Amino acid sequence: MTPEGHHLAELNVGRLLAEPGDPRVAEFMAALDRVNGLGKRMPGFVWMMEGSGEPGTGNTETKIGGDARFVSNLTVWESVETLESFVWNTVHRQFYERRAEWFEVLGEMHFVMWWVPAGHRPTLEEALGRLEHKRAHGDSDQAFGWSYLKEARLWRERNCSAVAAE
Repeated sequence: MTPEGHHLAELNVGRLLAEPGDPRVAEFMAALDRVNGLGKRMPGFVWMMEGSGEPGTGNTETKIGGDARFVSNLTVWESVETLESFVWNTVHRQFYERRAEWFEVLGEMHFVMWWVPAGHRPTLEEALGRLEHKRAHGDSDQAFGWSYLKEARLWRERNCSAVAAE
């Protein structure tokens, strides 16, 4: 249950198989504006970290460690249910299910969620700190994955593997 006066922040980090302009990732890159635009129109959407603003670039200008192949998605939602609805009940799911076509398999956790006070816009540095906390300590009130949330109904129904969707 969403704590009183809080929203749900999430960070998802992936590393593209090739540079953003490479034909091997072109289909994914071409869909970014459509999928992100849909997310912004979803009930319960609060905020999204913006990238360069150039069409088809998503947040690739927000480099992690100076590496343009790292793509990060940092958003805030009103609740677990509203984030789940976007992730599992829209075209986003199709791209999620095809992620192996465009992204490397990362050997460590790459997804984290945490509660933020309503109105707070987390920075990428803050989000990466939460991800590091989850990597070091596992799920806690400070940083968690889907399995930590009792109300994460759609995640459980889709039988997502803990490694892929944590």
